[in-house]
Amino acid sequence: MLLKIYPENPNPRQIRMVVECLNDGGIIIYPTDTVYGLGCDIFKSKAVERIALLKGIKADKANFSFICDDLSQLSDFAKPIPNNIFKLMKNNLPGPYTFILNASSNVPKLIQSKKKTVGIRIPDNNIPIEIVRELGHPIMSSSIHDEDEILEYTTDPELIYEKYNKLVDIVIDGGFGDNEASTVIDCTTDTPQVIREGKGQITL
Repeated sequence: MLLKIYPENPNPRQIRMVVECLNDGGIIIYPTDTVYGLGCDIFKSKAVERIALLKGIKADKANFSFICDDLSQLSDFAKPIPNNIFKLMKNNLPGPYTFILNASSNVPKLIQSKKKTVGIRIPDNNIPIEIVRELGHPIMSSSIHDEDEILEYTTDPELIYEKYNKLVDIVIDGGFGDNEASTVIDCTTDTPQVIREGKGQITL
């Protein structure tokens, strides 16, 4: 299904439809403030494994991230965050960043890395934020990429649907996406480090 949702003012009925799909173990493709992402409920392990299969990787080696709706959700999924890291996140979120944090025991094993870390995103886009809010906990986030470098296929929702409609349950059309991924910051030590330069510009 291709579902048009307007990011400025997401329709609550459509958001509920997406959440019902996630509750049933479905997979969605949705817009963020960077590239379109593949997602599912983080607690539906079969859906996480389906996404890993789609991307041609093993779920336990995938280093998937997930999307929270605000910073208050972090205490459930990350070990206590030092003040300097929390301040850095507060100053830059919502935004095009993925923060790598030490995972708490609430993070499903399939989403934790072997180092027991997890990537957290709070994108500056109302659609995934409202989905997470309605669901009541985070959704998984994994960027869609093209093997053939035809960028329209990762930015134009109609072409994304053409390519993925038999592989996922819902493709959300939230307008054209970006073709630059998030900036990734490792915050698992006292000194945060940028480990991938992306769309977000950050001063550490």
